Amino acid sequence: MTTNEVIEMFDKYVIANYGRLPRVITKGQGCYLYDNEGNKILDMFPGWAVSGLGHCHPKVVDALRHQAGELLHIDNTFYSEPQGNLAKLLSERAFGGKCFFCNSGAEANEAAMKLARLATEKGKYKFITAEGSFHGRTFATVTATAQPKYHEGFLPLLPGFIYVPFNDIEAMENAFDDEVAAVLIEPIQGEGGINIASNEYLARIRQLCDENGAIMILDEVQTGIGRTGKWFGYQHSDTVPDIITMAKALGGGVAIGAMMAKNEVAEKLVPGKHASTFGGNSLACAAGIAVIEAIEEDDLLQNAIDIGQYTQEKLNQLADKHDIIDHVRGVGLMIGVQLKINGSDIVSKCLENGLRINCTNETVLRFMPAMITTKSQIDDAIEILDNVLSAGV
Repeated sequence: MTTNEVIEMFDKYVIANYGRLPRVITKGQGCYLYDNEGNKILDMFPGWAVSGLGHCHPKVVDALRHQAGELLHIDNTFYSEPQGNLAKLLSERAFGGKCFFCNSGAEANEAAMKLARLATEKGKYKFITAEGSFHGRTFATVTATAQPKYHEGFLPLLPGFIYVPFNDIEAMENAFDDEVAAVLIEPIQGEGGINIASNEYLARIRQLCDENGAIMILDEVQTGIGRTGKWFGYQHSDTVPDIITMAKALGGGVAIGAMMAKNEVAEKLVPGKHASTFGGNSLACAAGIAVIEAIEEDDLLQNAIDIGQYTQEKLNQLADKHDIIDHVRGVGLMIGVQLKINGSDIVSKCLENGLRINCTNETVLRFMPAMITTKSQIDDAIEILDNVLSAGV
C-alpha cells in the first residue's frame, strides 16, 4: 500500500487520538527505521523510549520465537517460570522487592497507588505529585500528572491529589499532613522536559514519608531498565523508595509493565485486591528476561554512560554554535536540549532529513537513543541537527 492509502485507511477506521507523522514504518532494525517508500531514518527516540535495545534486538526476537512455540499466555491462577524468573532478575537488580506485572506504565502506577492506600493507615488517601510530571492516561494517573493540558476535557478529576513544584523541598514539606498516603515522583521527569531530581530532594522525600507513615513511590517508567546508566534512576542517589514502577524498555518492544515493592509493603496486596488478565504473560516475560540478559552480556549500562556523555559533549558544541540552544542537561541516555524557541519545526525538519528526535514541553528536544548506539551514529545525528539549525527554522 502507498503512504496515502494507509493514511486513508486510518482516517476511515482508526480513532484519530494521535498526532501521527505522515510516514508508514515497515521495519525497524537496531537504531534505524525504514518506511514503505524506502527511506532510512536514524532513530534517536526509539518507540517513545520503549526500544531501549534498539529495534528488533536479535536476543529479544529469538526469545519471543522460542516462547511463542511453548506458551503464549496462561492465567495467573497458575505459576509460570518466565514470570518468576523475570521477577527474580528485577528484584536482584533493585532493592530486593517483590513484583506485580501488568501491561503498561499507567497500569503499574495505578497498582502502586492502590498498594500505597492498602499499606498505610486508614484515613490516608492523598497523593503528592510534582508539577511537570507525567504518570499515565487513566483517570488516576492523569490526575496524578500535574500538567493542566492533560486534564482538559476530563474535569472533575479524582480527589486527593496535591501538586507541588518539582525539586522544591519546602513545598514538599508544606504539602504533608496526616492524610497523605504516598508521594509519587519521577527521579527524572521525561515528558516534563528532562528535569532531574536532586539527591537532597529525594532524601528529604524519603525522610518525610518515614516520619508521616507514607509510601515513597518512584515512577521509573522512563528511567528504568538501564537508560540512565544504572538499572534504575534512584540508584544515582542513596535513597531507596518503597515502590518503583517500570514499563517502556522492560520488554524490548513488547508491552509489559511492572511494580516492585519492598516485602513489607508488597504483603498488603492479597488475592482479590488487584489483578491484570494479561499481566506477566509468558511472552512478555520472556522478552523482559532477554532484555536484562542482553544488557549485561553486552555491557550496555556502561555504554549508556559513555554514549550519554559523548552525546552531551556534541550537543554542547552545538549550543556554542547556535544561539537558540540555551543549555543541555541529562543523565545517561536521557538528554534534553533546552531551546529558546518552540522546537516542533526543528523535529519536523530533522525527520525530513532522516533523523528522529522528539520535542517535549514545547521547547525541549529529547534525545533518548538506544543503549546499543555508537559514537558514529551520534555523529550522524548531530550533523543532521546542525544542518537543520544552520538552515534556519
